[in-house]
Amino acid sequence: MTNVPENLPWRRRGDHLVLTVRLTPKAARDEIAGVGALSDGRAVLQVRVRALPQDGAANEALVEVLAEALNLPRTAIRLDSGATGRVKCLRLSGDPSAIEAALGTAAKVT
Repeated sequence: MTNVPENLPWRRRGDHLVLTVRLTPKAARDEIAGVGALSDGRAVLQVRVRALPQDGAANEALVEVLAEALNLPRTAIRLDSGATGRVKCLRLSGDPSAIEAALGTAAKVT
């Protein structure tokens, strides 16, 4: 990928990617809203979902939004941490190069 900022919300870890997400539930629509930053400077992928943060519904909607945007099966996306918080860490399995390219497109990183 060319012209990509160094501070990205995803990192390669062997045969998968680790993605940091800031999830906003109860949004007007499901969408990937781009790359943002936390107060400590860490980059996050900002994702909004219509689902309520009850009984894991927002997390399931997050996986669905990412699976569709990245052309991955839902089983290739695993929530590693942050199940009850807004900031989540996800493991994306598959071809890391293809996933990075799809993330760059979905996050509008140029």
